[in-house]
Amino acid sequence: MPVLLVHGFGNEAHIWEDFAPAVADTYQVLAMDLRGHGDSSWDEQSRYDYADHERDLEAVITGLGFERLVLVGHSLGGRVCIRYAAAHPEQIAGLVIVDSAPELDPRGIVRISQDVEQHRDPSFESVGQYENYLSTSYPAATPESIRRMARNGLTQREDGRYALKMDIAFRSRVAEGTSAEEIAVAEKATTDALWEALRKIECPTLVVRGAASDIMSADVADRMVEDEMSNATLAVVGQAGHSVMTDNPDGFRDCVCAFMLGE
Repeated sequence: MPVLLVHGFGNEAHIWEDFAPAVADTYQVLAMDLRGHGDSSWDEQSRYDYADHERDLEAVITGLGFERLVLVGHSLGGRVCIRYAAAHPEQIAGLVIVDSAPELDPRGIVRISQDVEQHRDPSFESVGQYENYLSTSYPAATPESIRRMARNGLTQREDGRYALKMDIAFRSRVAEGTSAEEIAVAEKATTDALWEALRKIECPTLVVRGAASDIMSADVADRMVEDEMSNATLAVVGQAGHSVMTDNPDGFRDCVCAFMLGE
């Protein structure tokens, strides 16, 4: 059975390196770079809506010939996987939603937007300098996770400096509105559509929340599994914020393996 891992905003496929080996003996494990991230191309027309990512996900699954698979999605990737699972129920054998929800905590969105606003087009003298930057953005992440993100998230320019692989246009869009009011307006239609999509998902689903997350509130996580979904369970990972797989790799691996492997 294939399992496809889909990262969140600003990350790339290597974010799953701590987790992937844990299920590789049982599943065919693949991780993708979303458009505008990692080694995927940047879209010339800056098309980075959820529908665009969902079409890419469909193209990958179709191109690989997968008739049934498990999806694991974090943050932005989680929302894309929710949409895909609702639209293609016959293909999805299981779903893991990692600190992602139809309704996001404005605190975390403001934090991310302000960080992007301050560093719209960052470049760095060295990979080590980027590591220092990441350590402030991911204060709970393990040192190895920070090193891996730095190693895989940069490309060296002709002038010798290091730039992010992520499309600057996508980062700029996220920075456009940083107030809670602006976020609420922008999120309303997306939120309603995602709640509706969530109600259509019938496959076994694990919802993973970082105990210290400022993106996925405890109330929203409870609502997802108790009120809106028919076949979902919740796992809360301690000592982890929004980036659960980098903050507490062991805790994340244990709860997802219990779901996917029955351990």
